[in-house]
Amino acid sequence: MAEYDRTEIVQVLNLYGFALDSHQFELFDLVFTEDVRAEFGPAGAVWHGLANLKRTFDEFHTTLDNHQHQMIGQVVHVDGDKANAFSYGNWLLVRDGAEGGSSWLGTGWYDDELVRTAGGWRIRDRIAKLVSWTGNPRVPGPVPEHNPDMNKNILSKACEAGAVRFFEAIRAKKQA
Repeated sequence: MAEYDRTEIVQVLNLYGFALDSHQFELFDLVFTEDVRAEFGPAGAVWHGLANLKRTFDEFHTTLDNHQHQMIGQVVHVDGDKANAFSYGNWLLVRDGAEGGSSWLGTGWYDDELVRTAGGWRIRDRIAKLVSWTGNPRVPGPVPEHNPDMNKNILSKACEAGAVRFFEAIRAKKQA
């Protein structure tokens, strides 16, 4: 059963990118819980609730001419009806005619807490960190918080500080 759970969770993580890029935000119903908490970026922008997340992400992505999101390198730890997942993300945002260039490429990571629901696994809490970018960060508009987390080795430091839930879950399992 654990292998099936891991496969289903990886599917949920990948569905997030597909929902964004296809502008099918109703698919977020298959990705997140109704009471989701999602924190993105160094400025700590936080969204509470699925309806709010869907509306905000729809509004943001509608301003772009094109975008592509990739979730890669997923690792999953299942503990009964709860799970932790960690994945890397790459994205390309395009807005033709943006002052300073039409594309912005970035990398980062996602640290997710998931729960098993009647409809399958869903992300209940997401922390996303921007690690690096190239191109024009003004593509999505003049948003000052779109800067990478400027600390070098942010993932290493976050793990050392106990701030990566996936790492804490597997470390606890290893110590048990």
